[in-house]
Amino acid sequence: MKLLGTILLIAGILGTIVFGIRALEDSESFNLLGLDVAVSSANWTPVIISVVVLVVGLLLRRK
Repeated sequence: MKLLGTILLIAGILGTIVFGIRALEDSESFNLLGLDVAVSSANWTPVIISVVVLVVGLLLRRK
């Protein structure tokens, strides 16, 4: 179980980093009444799934 937890932990960390960077880059900005407004059009589902995998990996490593 510790091996599976380690694998899930590493996959969760990598997924969170990769998908997090992609999600942060998927933003658009425009000028509205002199203010620069940024709007995110990112899909946050892969980031959320990666964090869940990371937490499951942590829980399996503790047992």
